[in-house]
Amino acid sequence: MSATTSALTPPEDAALPERHPDAPAPGEPLGTHYAHCFGCGDEQPHGLHLVARAGEGLTVSAEFVPRPAHQGAPGLAHGGVLTTALDETLGWLSRLLGVIVVTGRLETDFVRPVPIGTTLFLQAEITARAGRKVYTRATGRLGGPKGAVALRAEALFIEVKVEHFVKNGRREEIEAAMDDPDQVRRVRAFEVNP
Repeated sequence: MSATTSALTPPEDAALPERHPDAPAPGEPLGTHYAHCFGCGDEQPHGLHLVARAGEGLTVSAEFVPRPAHQGAPGLAHGGVLTTALDETLGWLSRLLGVIVVTGRLETDFVRPVPIGTTLFLQAEITARAGRKVYTRATGRLGGPKGAVALRAEALFIEVKVEHFVKNGRREEIEAAMDDPDQVRRVRAFEVNP
Protein backbone atom coordinates (compact mmCIF):
# COMPACT_ATOMS: atom_id res chain seq x y z
CA MET A 1 0.00 0.00 0.00
CA SER A 2 1.30 3.43 -0.86
CA ALA A 3 1.43 6.36 1.52
CA THR A 4 -1.71 7.82 -0.12
CA THR A 5 -3.92 4.71 0.18
CA SER A 6 -5.01 2.64 3.13
CA ALA A 7 -7.18 -0.37 3.80
CA LEU A 8 -10.04 2.10 4.26
CA THR A 9 -9.66 3.59 0.77
CA PRO A 10 -11.95 1.84 -1.70
CA PRO A 11 -10.23 0.52 -4.82
CA GLU A 12 -10.92 2.19 -8.16
CA ASP A 13 -13.41 -0.51 -9.16
CA ALA A 14 -15.53 -0.02 -6.00
CA ALA A 15 -19.05 1.29 -6.46
CA LEU A 16 -21.92 2.46 -4.34
CA PRO A 17 -24.12 -0.63 -3.88
CA GLU A 18 -27.89 -0.70 -4.14
CA ARG A 19 -30.13 -1.14 -1.14
CA HIS A 20 -31.55 -4.65 -1.04
CA PRO A 21 -35.24 -4.73 -2.03
CA ASP A 22 -36.10 -6.53 1.23
CA ALA A 23 -34.10 -4.16 3.44
CA PRO A 24 -35.94 -2.65 6.40
CA ALA A 25 -37.89 0.48 5.51
CA PRO A 26 -36.57 3.91 6.55
CA GLY A 27 -37.39 4.51 10.21
CA GLU A 28 -37.80 0.81 10.99
CA PRO A 29 -35.89 -0.47 14.05
CA LEU A 30 -33.24 -3.01 13.07
CA GLY A 31 -33.49 -5.14 16.22
CA THR A 32 -30.76 -7.04 18.00
CA HIS A 33 -28.67 -9.54 16.11
CA TYR A 34 -27.97 -11.55 19.28
CA ALA A 35 -29.49 -11.13 22.76
CA HIS A 36 -26.08 -11.25 24.49
CA CYS A 37 -24.26 -8.89 22.12
CA PHE A 38 -22.43 -6.18 24.07
CA GLY A 39 -23.51 -3.56 21.53
CA CYS A 40 -27.19 -4.28 20.96
CA GLY A 41 -28.19 -7.22 23.15
CA ASP A 42 -31.04 -6.66 25.55
CA GLU A 43 -29.82 -9.47 27.83
CA GLN A 44 -26.35 -7.93 28.33
CA PRO A 45 -26.54 -6.12 31.71
CA HIS A 46 -23.63 -3.73 31.11
CA GLY A 47 -24.04 -3.58 27.34
CA LEU A 48 -24.72 -0.52 25.27
CA HIS A 49 -28.32 -1.52 24.43
CA LEU A 50 -28.14 0.38 21.16
CA VAL A 51 -31.24 0.56 19.04
CA ALA A 52 -30.64 1.36 15.40
CA ARG A 53 -33.06 2.42 12.71
CA ALA A 54 -32.80 2.12 8.98
CA GLY A 55 -32.38 5.45 7.25
CA GLU A 56 -32.86 6.65 3.71
CA GLY A 57 -30.61 5.15 1.06
CA LEU A 58 -27.63 3.38 2.61
CA THR A 59 -27.76 4.95 6.08
CA VAL A 60 -28.47 3.84 9.63
CA SER A 61 -28.89 5.90 12.79
CA ALA A 62 -28.69 5.02 16.47
CA GLU A 63 -28.64 6.69 19.87
CA PHE A 64 -26.44 5.85 22.83
CA VAL A 65 -26.46 7.27 26.34
CA PRO A 66 -23.28 6.23 28.20
CA ARG A 67 -24.00 5.07 31.76
CA PRO A 68 -21.60 5.05 34.75
CA ALA A 69 -20.55 1.48 33.83
CA HIS A 70 -19.23 2.88 30.52
CA GLN A 71 -16.87 5.52 31.91
CA GLY A 72 -13.12 5.71 31.53
CA ALA A 73 -12.01 9.01 33.05
CA PRO A 74 -14.35 10.17 35.82
CA GLY A 75 -17.64 11.28 34.30
CA LEU A 76 -16.57 10.60 30.69
CA ALA A 77 -17.36 7.70 28.38
CA HIS A 78 -14.47 5.29 27.75
CA GLY A 79 -13.00 5.56 24.24
CA GLY A 80 -13.25 1.81 23.69
CA VAL A 81 -16.94 1.88 24.58
CA LEU A 82 -17.50 4.76 22.16
CA THR A 83 -15.64 2.86 19.45
CA THR A 84 -17.87 -0.14 20.16
CA ALA A 85 -20.97 2.05 19.69
CA LEU A 86 -19.62 3.18 16.32
CA ASP A 87 -18.70 -0.38 15.32
CA GLU A 88 -22.17 -1.64 16.19
CA THR A 89 -23.89 1.16 14.27
CA LEU A 90 -21.64 0.65 11.24
CA GLY A 91 -22.22 -3.11 11.34
CA TRP A 92 -25.98 -2.63 11.09
CA LEU A 93 -25.48 -1.21 7.62
CA SER A 94 -25.17 -4.77 6.36
CA ARG A 95 -28.92 -5.20 6.91
CA LEU A 96 -29.47 -2.71 4.10
CA LEU A 97 -27.49 -4.94 1.73
CA GLY A 98 -28.91 -8.28 2.91
CA VAL A 99 -25.49 -9.69 3.85
CA ILE A 100 -23.62 -10.75 6.99
CA VAL A 101 -20.39 -8.88 7.73
CA VAL A 102 -17.57 -8.74 10.26
CA THR A 103 -15.34 -5.78 11.03
CA GLY A 104 -12.06 -5.88 9.10
CA ARG A 105 -10.71 -2.50 10.15
CA LEU A 106 -12.06 0.43 12.14
CA GLU A 107 -10.41 3.80 12.71
CA THR A 108 -11.91 6.25 15.18
CA ASP A 109 -11.16 9.95 15.64
CA PHE A 110 -12.09 11.36 19.04
CA VAL A 111 -13.00 15.03 18.50
CA ARG A 112 -14.36 15.92 21.96
CA PRO A 113 -15.22 14.11 25.22
CA VAL A 114 -18.59 12.44 25.71
CA PRO A 115 -19.94 12.99 29.24
CA ILE A 116 -21.80 10.19 31.01
CA GLY A 117 -25.56 10.68 30.62
CA THR A 118 -25.25 12.62 27.33
CA THR A 119 -27.17 11.33 24.34
CA LEU A 120 -24.82 10.49 21.47
CA PHE A 121 -26.51 10.47 18.06
CA LEU A 122 -24.77 8.09 15.66
CA GLN A 123 -25.18 8.26 11.90
CA ALA A 124 -23.55 5.68 9.60
CA GLU A 125 -23.44 5.23 5.84
CA ILE A 126 -22.05 2.89 3.22
CA THR A 127 -19.62 4.70 0.94
CA ALA A 128 -18.62 1.88 -1.46
CA ARG A 129 -18.47 -1.84 -2.05
CA ALA A 130 -15.90 -3.97 -3.88
CA GLY A 131 -16.58 -7.71 -3.89
CA ARG A 132 -16.88 -8.87 -0.27
CA LYS A 133 -15.55 -5.55 1.09
CA VAL A 134 -18.01 -2.91 2.34
CA TYR A 135 -16.61 0.59 3.04
CA THR A 136 -18.38 2.74 5.62
CA ARG A 137 -18.15 5.87 7.74
CA ALA A 138 -19.96 7.30 10.76
CA THR A 139 -20.21 10.31 13.04
CA GLY A 140 -21.33 10.69 16.64
CA ARG A 141 -22.90 14.00 17.67
CA LEU A 142 -23.61 15.30 21.17
CA GLY A 143 -27.15 16.12 22.23
CA GLY A 144 -28.87 15.84 18.86
CA PRO A 145 -28.52 15.09 15.14
CA LYS A 146 -27.22 18.63 14.56
CA GLY A 147 -25.06 18.72 17.70
CA ALA A 148 -21.31 19.06 17.91
CA VAL A 149 -19.30 16.20 16.40
CA ALA A 150 -17.67 14.12 19.14
CA LEU A 151 -16.54 11.11 17.08
CA ARG A 152 -15.78 10.13 13.51
CA ALA A 153 -15.01 6.71 12.13
CA GLU A 154 -14.21 4.92 8.91
CA ALA A 155 -14.47 1.16 8.67
CA LEU A 156 -14.04 -1.77 6.34
CA PHE A 157 -16.38 -4.73 6.74
CA ILE A 158 -15.95 -8.12 5.12
CA GLU A 159 -18.92 -10.21 3.98
CA VAL A 160 -19.01 -13.70 5.52
CA LYS A 161 -21.43 -16.62 5.60
CA VAL A 162 -23.01 -17.93 8.79
CA GLU A 163 -20.43 -20.76 8.80
CA HIS A 164 -17.86 -18.19 9.95
CA PHE A 165 -19.63 -17.98 13.32
CA VAL A 166 -20.37 -21.70 13.54
CA LYS A 167 -16.69 -22.50 12.93
CA ASN A 168 -15.24 -19.84 15.24
CA GLY A 169 -17.86 -19.27 17.94
CA ARG A 170 -18.51 -21.19 21.15
CA ARG A 171 -20.86 -24.10 20.52
CA GLU A 172 -23.21 -23.30 23.44
CA GLU A 173 -23.83 -19.74 22.27
CA ILE A 174 -24.25 -20.77 18.63
CA GLU A 175 -26.82 -23.40 19.64
CA ALA A 176 -28.67 -20.90 21.88
CA ALA A 177 -28.78 -18.33 19.10
CA MET A 178 -30.05 -20.87 16.62
CA ASP A 179 -32.83 -21.85 19.07
CA ASP A 180 -34.17 -18.30 18.73
CA PRO A 181 -36.75 -18.31 15.87
CA ASP A 182 -36.09 -14.62 15.10
CA GLN A 183 -32.35 -15.30 14.78
CA VAL A 184 -32.97 -18.24 12.44
CA ARG A 185 -35.32 -16.11 10.32
CA ARG A 186 -32.69 -13.36 9.98
CA VAL A 187 -29.90 -15.80 9.09
CA ARG A 188 -32.04 -17.55 6.49
CA ALA A 189 -32.94 -14.19 4.95
CA PHE A 190 -29.23 -13.36 4.66
CA GLU A 191 -28.26 -16.81 3.39
CA VAL A 192 -30.70 -16.78 0.45
CA ASN A 193 -29.75 -13.31 -0.71
CA PRO A 194 -26.95 -12.97 -3.26
